[in-house]
Amino acid sequence: MSVLQRFEKRLEGLVEGAFAKVFKGVVHPVEILNAMQREAEAHKAILAGGRTLVPNRYVIDLSPYDHSRLAPYAAALAQELAQSQAEFIGEQAWTVYGDVIVEIERGEGLDTGMFRVTAEVYTGGEVAPVSAPGYDAGQSGYPSYDQGGGYGPPAGHGGGRNIRLVSGDGRTYPLQMGSTVIGRGDQANLRLPDVGISRRHARLDFDGGQVVLTDLGSTNGTMVNGQRVSAVALNPGDMIQLGTTTLTFRVDG
Repeated sequence: MSVLQRFEKRLEGLVEGAFAKVFKGVVHPVEILNAMQREAEAHKAILAGGRTLVPNRYVIDLSPYDHSRLAPYAAALAQELAQSQAEFIGEQAWTVYGDVIVEIERGEGLDTGMFRVTAEVYTGGEVAPVSAPGYDAGQSGYPSYDQGGGYGPPAGHGGGRNIRLVSGDGRTYPLQMGSTVIGRGDQANLRLPDVGISRRHARLDFDGGQVVLTDLGSTNGTMVNGQRVSAVALNPGDMIQLGTTTLTFRVDG
């Protein structure tokens, strides 16, 4: 039995036989899980040693109507989605930072039957969910599953070193442990006044050993050393371009 089949069977028990009635005319959870799986595939990052990192936190925005209809089942549905996504990631032998987390929220402006899935690598720091512009039937990211033995910080930067971004005009932006959202909106941790940058454009995840850069479905994309990327582990000296802004990744010490 496939992950999707097991998920659907558990949902039938979840709503006590009212499955068809509850989900008639609203977005179907299987569509959400499908989108989460597609996004995991699309946002893989290859780490040292050949391991494949995928996202572990998913924020699902439902239309106001769908959200109100599914509200009584939201917590249980989020748990089932997380479990099924973890199973999927395990079958692919991918790596994650921690447990798969799924949050279901009300997405203002979405039509009935439409949804957004936003994904990120969540390392335990305080991170605001990031909306990823894109196709409405799912924009997603990083599932999480422990393959046994856990996932330790990869060899790389850290250990008291000075990790920072340096802009073309010499401005310096130190990176802290956890996640840093780059954009021009109010909810970005690192705000850049560049009209070519989305409000939530990209995210940097620093676990003390490595920094992973992830594009958050930005309109104009994220470039590293001239190549468009979805998620990539950074090396000292890498040139990151967002809009017309260029940032150099520096590691000292």
